Amino acid sequence: MSADVVIRRMTEADVPAADRIFRAAFGTFLGLRDPSAFAGDTDYVGTRFRGEPEAAFVAEVDGEVVGSNLAIRRGSVAFFGPLSVDPTRWEGGFAKRLVAATVDVFDRWGTTHAGLFTFSQSAKHVALYQKFGFWPDSLMAAMAYPMAKLAPIGASRDAGSFALLSAMEKGEAEDALAACRALAGSIHPGLDATREMELALRFGLGDVVLLQDGGSLRAFALCHCGAGSEAGSGACFAKFALVRPGPGDAEAFDRLLDACVAMATARGLAHLVVGVSLGSRAAYRRLLQRGFRTELQGVAMHRPDEPAYHSRDLYVLDDWR
Repeated sequence: MSADVVIRRMTEADVPAADRIFRAAFGTFLGLRDPSAFAGDTDYVGTRFRGEPEAAFVAEVDGEVVGSNLAIRRGSVAFFGPLSVDPTRWEGGFAKRLVAATVDVFDRWGTTHAGLFTFSQSAKHVALYQKFGFWPDSLMAAMAYPMAKLAPIGASRDAGSFALLSAMEKGEAEDALAACRALAGSIHPGLDATREMELALRFGLGDVVLLQDGGSLRAFALCHCGAGSEAGSGACFAKFALVRPGPGDAEAFDRLLDACVAMATARGLAHLVVGVSLGSRAAYRRLLQRGFRTELQGVAMHRPDEPAYHSRDLYVLDDWR
């Protein structure tokens, strides 16, 4: 490595270069004819930098950005990615230094469970992350279903009433966020996606779907919608969702999917995308039954070596890409 390599915090001025490298790196790894077309008009780098600038890093050589890593914090839980390095500089050790900087932030945060998504066929990727205490667990899938096919299934049932966080007055929204925090914390100690929810609304990335039962929160889904978000044009991406465990949780999960469809349809979006750990067997099985199909699959790696809330009986949607 050159003596002029610097690992530093990302700035707004770095975002275009980091985004270009992200697309080139993943597109090259996946063998795309035009690597720069990877991920279309989604925005992972910019949205994650603005959401958690403290955990956004670039690798720089002689003043040129050659790689980056970003992270998302959900209370006691955090995960990082996309980690990318300019393909012309692979094997230079940049990824290892970027991961080290990110893990240091996780330790300062007091993160009790950390994770990442990587390609399971890449022994090099898995070995790199194992050096930092991450261990492979279940496969993790990005699944999708065209809205035109999903809607008739949803229309055959009454999805019940649901609310959108964006439509609430300040006090009501604060109560709803507190309920989301409590529900997540009951699934895993300290798990909390409310900051990510607030950022989604602040930056116009999407919305939060909320299901109530008997005056209490039964389920929620954090969704990105359309171009400039992590969903991309024509898509609604339910990137994190939980259903309160208990009798009727399978039906509540169906209602939650239907509510996401209704919200997405109202926005003129064409298909629904979800992320799920195959360790969350109940949710994965139900998605298959509903006709969702896997578009991309990798492996979830955990630190420490345990599945946390990716449990067989829980209805959880989670995407660590």
